[in-house]
Parts: sequence; structure tokens; C-alpha cells
Amino acid sequence: MAKRLARGGRRDELHSPSILTRAVESVFDFVRFAEFEILFVLFFVAAYVIFKDLTSRPEYNQIMVKKPDWWPY
Repeated sequence: MAKRLARGGRRDELHSPSILTRAVESVFDFVRFAEFEILFVLFFVAAYVIFKDLTSRPEYNQIMVKKPDWWPY
């Protein structure tokens, strides 16, 4: 089977990636560059969500509000 050439000749050497490919590659480059900072922020976001979920329960709220019997004030 004969190899087909593109209409304009040798187009493969001058082919530039599409804008979508360049955008995806730039996002991946940024993620590789800022990997530690992204994971650092995600850790604190996850810790905040878990803490917020735990403290929103009524039984936990009673611990914060209700004073013990021996508390003088």
C-alpha cells in the first residue's frame, strides 16, 4: 500500500499542537511544578471539612456548651 502524503507536502515537520493540546500540557506542567503546594492546600481543606462535619453534630455541641457540675463559674 502506498503511503499518502498530505496535500501541502511534508506537513508533519511544521505541525504545531492544537490549542487544546497546549492548554492541557500547560495544566499538567503547572501541576507538576506546584504539586507540593496543591497537596498542602488539599490537606487543610480535607481537615477543615472533616472537623466541620464532626463539630456540627449535636452531641459534640453539647460537650462545648454544657458545663460540668463541678464548674464554679
